[in-house]
Amino acid sequence: MELWLEHLLQWLALPQHGLSTVFVVAFISATLLPLGSEPAVFGLIKLNPDLFWPAIVVATAGNTLGGMLTWWMGRGAQSATSKWRDSSSHLRALQWLEKLGPKACLLSWLPVVGDPLCAVAGWLKLPFWPCAFYMAIGKFLRYLCMSLVLLWFFPQGVMA
Repeated sequence: MELWLEHLLQWLALPQHGLSTVFVVAFISATLLPLGSEPAVFGLIKLNPDLFWPAIVVATAGNTLGGMLTWWMGRGAQSATSKWRDSSSHLRALQWLEKLGPKACLLSWLPVVGDPLCAVAGWLKLPFWPCAFYMAIGKFLRYLCMSLVLLWFFPQGVMA
């Protein structure tokens, strides 16, 4: 098992497989697994400044596809949530999401609540393609802003 994990990590090593690594990490981090993709995106951009836009686009695509998978997982999880359906906080959250509709998926970029928000959108059976569209916008803006801010705080000349 350790050998397999070592080979996987070597295959995903940044400079050699940069964009594919960013895609995989962004995809996985958009599911309900606790993983952040920002370090991989920033690392690739720092190592290869000419890959700024490709890294943003690939991270957005991977994270959006992961959010779409989470939407489908939420749709399939309706029966598992029957014991929480009657809580007041749950009912308020549902009313808020139903009021906003797919536009609520713009907030899918938020830490902690963004990925579960995608699952709840699927659970509520909000329209898939509008949700995916708003997820993509939110996630693109997150990666763009995060990368620009990090590049401002850590300019190109800092890395040795």
